[in-house]
Amino acid sequence: MEVRAILTVPPHADFVAEVAAHPLVAGLRLNTVMPLAAPVPEVLARLSGFGLPLWVDLKGRQLRLASAAVPPFTEVRVSHRIRVPVPCDVFFRDGREHARLIAVDGDRLILDDGPRRVLGPGESVNVVHPALEVEGTLTPNDLAFLDAMKALGLHRVLLSFVEHVEDVAEVQERLPGAEVACKIESRRGLALVRRNVDGLGRLVAARGDLYVEVREPHRIAGAVREVISADPEAWVASRIFPGLAHDPVPACPEIGDVAWLLSLGYRTFLLGDEICLHRESALAALNLLAAVARE
Repeated sequence: MEVRAILTVPPHADFVAEVAAHPLVAGLRLNTVMPLAAPVPEVLARLSGFGLPLWVDLKGRQLRLASAAVPPFTEVRVSHRIRVPVPCDVFFRDGREHARLIAVDGDRLILDDGPRRVLGPGESVNVVHPALEVEGTLTPNDLAFLDAMKALGLHRVLLSFVEHVEDVAEVQERLPGAEVACKIESRRGLALVRRNVDGLGRLVAARGDLYVEVREPHRIAGAVREVISADPEAWVASRIFPGLAHDPVPACPEIGDVAWLLSLGYRTFLLGDEICLHRESALAALNLLAAVARE
């Protein structure tokens, strides 16, 4: 069974060349919320020099913290201005922390209770309500990366929270010839997939936010099936072998999870931030993925 991996790369790590040489690695992903110690063009030029396709992950309409939120204060600022009926639910830490949103003033959210820990800039925020409206799509940071990509002749984009065909068109207008892989991360994204995939390009079942956004946890199974049904070449991302970031011994449920994804037809696995931050866990994940595929 032929399986491929797209590997998230810490932008300044000294082990990128080694893990990029692994036989399963078919591409590299740069998460654009990662702090950079050098100008964007310099970082892109370095990462594109490893001989593999470089996918630049733009955040689009995904809500992220614009600044740190410190307990016990209840104000949170996010990356976009939003409109939503209140009160409603808001989630942090991949859905593991929950609060009630009681007021919204543009990009300023007021919670009924403060976060349980310090929330850092760039962390994702999920406002789960069917009437949520997010103003704008591409962020200033997204636009800066697109401009740098255009200057360097790079064209592969991962786009977060795709919910409209126009989201893809906006990227392609800014970066003519862009190859866009669409991360499906919300119920609106799933609805788009059901209606029409023309003009969307490659689909990615991005299970991190999608798991939170489907509201009832068991619905993630059907959501992941929907994406591969709409695009038989779809990728799957997030929550793949997460335990390897902390324990070199893989957990049985994580192995079963990947085996199930393979049984659905997924063949390209996008390995996420946490397990790719260190050489040992990145290589362990790649070797385990290869072993599960053989089994």
